Amino acid sequence: MAGTDWSELGICRTADPDDLFVEGAAQNRAKALCGGCGVRTECLAYALDQRIEHGIWGGMTERERRALLRRRPTVTSWRRLLETARAEHQRTRAAKAADLRAS
Repeated sequence: MAGTDWSELGICRTADPDDLFVEGAAQNRAKALCGGCGVRTECLAYALDQRIEHGIWGGMTERERRALLRRRPTVTSWRRLLETARAEHQRTRAAKAADLRAS
């Protein structure tokens, strides 16, 4: 998805924004909202690429995102990296499913 069109499809679009910018144990409740979201990857990539420091984005807290950015300092486009990883995962799943059907 180009730009931020994905944000209109997020489960959180109807949530109270104050529920997504929380601290402590409340972060787990906010992260749970992301669990079934169809645009979780796009959301996370956006937060990482934009270096958004606050709130829950794509199911990750600001601390988790900072740690990920420190572990992978050479990534220049999280959107591209995550889209590529998702495509590879889908190809692998499809190939395994085809193998199972063939056996």
